[in-house]
Amino acid sequence: MLAKVLLILLGTSIILPSRSEGPHVESESAPSARDDVYGPQPQAPEEKLFSEETKSTMRLGNLPAATHILNSILNNYDHKLRPGIGERPTVVTVELSVNTLGPISIMDMEYTIDITFCQTWYDERLRYNGSFESFVLNGNMVSQLWIPDTVFRNSKRTQEHVITMPNQMVRIHKDGKVLYTIRMTIDAGCLLYMLKFPMDSHSCPLSFSSFSYPESEMIYKWENFKLEIDERNSWKLFQFDFTGVTNTTETISTPAGDFTVMTLYFNVSRRFGFVAFQNYVPSSVTTMLSWVSFWIKRDSAPARTSLGITSVLTMTTLGTFSRKNFPRVSYITALDFYIAICFVFCFCALMEFAVLNFLTYNRTKPRASPKLRHPQIRARSRTPPRAHVHQHPEAFVCQIEDSEESDEEEGPSCPAQQSLSLDTTQSPGGCCKWCKKYFCMVPSCEGSIWQQGRLFIHIYRLDNYSRVIFPVTFFFFNVLYWLVCLNL
Repeated sequence: MLAKVLLILLGTSIILPSRSEGPHVESESAPSARDDVYGPQPQAPEEKLFSEETKSTMRLGNLPAATHILNSILNNYDHKLRPGIGERPTVVTVELSVNTLGPISIMDMEYTIDITFCQTWYDERLRYNGSFESFVLNGNMVSQLWIPDTVFRNSKRTQEHVITMPNQMVRIHKDGKVLYTIRMTIDAGCLLYMLKFPMDSHSCPLSFSSFSYPESEMIYKWENFKLEIDERNSWKLFQFDFTGVTNTTETISTPAGDFTVMTLYFNVSRRFGFVAFQNYVPSSVTTMLSWVSFWIKRDSAPARTSLGITSVLTMTTLGTFSRKNFPRVSYITALDFYIAICFVFCFCALMEFAVLNFLTYNRTKPRASPKLRHPQIRARSRTPPRAHVHQHPEAFVCQIEDSEESDEEEGPSCPAQQSLSLDTTQSPGGCCKWCKKYFCMVPSCEGSIWQQGRLFIHIYRLDNYSRVIFPVTFFFFNVLYWLVCLNL
């Protein structure tokens, strides 16, 4: 009997542990079965609440704190009043960077510049306490803050960039420092003094100041002024080279008060190559081309006349073309002076042939036959001739009678009669005194005894003189012209 009881107790002890371990195994195996099912997992209420708070905090971060700080500083902020009103002037520090410079319009006397304009000031009303060093606000928030009313005094047109958003930004620091940045393109006036064109240099200003706040309420100053301009942002200058930038600060008086005006000067100098190939080279070549007529026979009147007139008309066209894209200033420029001198050389080359043709053909009377006629001795000859008529019977000095009396009474056509009338009174149509003193009219003329020691010009050698005088004169003119223009 005792043995049966022991067996029952032993069986009971064996069965009970097996039953207690069964559910434990199920609890371990159940989660692995539920992991394969898509959907929310059952959680205890406390654990679920804790998980939602953690995720919300991780998702929002410091946004509530930033919103709270921003709302607190803008809640009682009046953007219509400047900082420190009634106590001290507001100091605005200016910094500027150039994105692109140019082009420069000569006709309109203006230039285009694309800049990023930065202004910094302190506003005690925007101070805050917190872990944020600064807030960056976009252009939509600018209207809620006080901004300096800076205007560009010499601007003609100003464009603010708004693609894809307005290109302006405000940064608020915890100590009240405010940085306002805006990008704009400005067409500003630039007075170009073109007297030395095309060797001219210019300084194009960019002036700005406050529109309504005088010097007693707002002061501008530079912040570590350093402006870098190189080929990357000055490639639009085209005909000009950028040589440097300077800045000035001045106070001007107006009926509204004394205002602080800050000015940047962009210094440029013109590139000479374009104008040289478009104006100087054609003008010089045309002038030298007009000298070809000196090597053409004087009997070829059509050829020499055509060449001279063509040269004059070409210089007129070049002078007009040089002024085509040029402001209508009332003074002459260095280029205008050069073209005018070239025009004078071409005109003188044409007039040289006209004078030669006039003196050798039109002023001499054609003879029907080479016979010699003996004139009657006129009673009005008061003094005997002083010239030796028989030394050079084949030559005469310019003493041509064109009066009606000489036409009616046929006088001698020999040189002797011309020598005898040297001291007689000339008729109104005769040559002037300097003509008979310094010019000889026939190819074999060597001058008389009374001409010794005087300048002797042979009319028939006028082309030979011009072949030397014109090139030499033009060469010395160029030397003097370029020395003066390049050293001014």
